[in-house]
Formats: sequence, C-alpha cells, structure tokens
Amino acid sequence: MLNKGLRDEEKIRIDNVLKTLRTLIYVPYPLSQLQKSDIENQLKEFGLTITTLIDYSNEELITLLTRLHFDWEQLEQFGDVLIEFSKEENYHFEEKALAIYQYIQEESKVFSFGINTKISSLKSKLQ
Repeated sequence: MLNKGLRDEEKIRIDNVLKTLRTLIYVPYPLSQLQKSDIENQLKEFGLTITTLIDYSNEELITLLTRLHFDWEQLEQFGDVLIEFSKEENYHFEEKALAIYQYIQEESKVFSFGINTKISSLKSKLQ
C-alpha cells in the first residue's frame, strides 16, 4: 500500500497523463503518425502501447489499471479516452470502455447516473 505522499504523487502523475491523452485524442481525424506516436508515448506511462491495448483482454486491462492505482474517476476518464480513440476508424475500444464502466459501477459501491448512462449508450451502440 502506498503512503499518502506517494499516493498523491501517483494520482497527480496519472491525472497529468490522462489530461495529455485527452488533448491528443480530441483532435480532428484521422490521426497523423506524429499524433499516434505522441499517444503511444503517453500510453507507455501506463505500460501500454496501442498494440497491447488491442491485445489485452478487458480483464487484463482493468487489472493493469487497478495495479497502477487508478481511482474511480481516473478509470472513468481512461474509458472516455478509449471511446474517443475509437472514433478513429482502425480502433474499436468500445467494449474495453464498457468493461471499465461496468467495473466502476459494480466495484465502487456507489451508483453513478453518469456511468450508467455511458453503459446504456455503449450497450445500444454495440448491439
């Protein structure tokens, strides 16, 4: 278990990487090679690449993110990043985002209307 100081530093680091990922992904499509490279560099902060993100099962991805001490809000933000990244035609991370949202809803012990809306929206999109 991390002590409070290390936990705070880790939270700040994760928040900063997520913020950078969100700004990189919220750009006009299609992504250039440079933009994909920038995204890869940010994913490496979490021990991921685009290829490993594709290859990981939903459970493996959630396990990795929880091992990295993602809190519920950070998990939701990562799911949001996956949804935006899925707008790129070559990537389909909606199921991974859905698994993350469902994990949050089940494990956090707090019902979130926002998460529930995202789950419903993704389920209807995936059918």
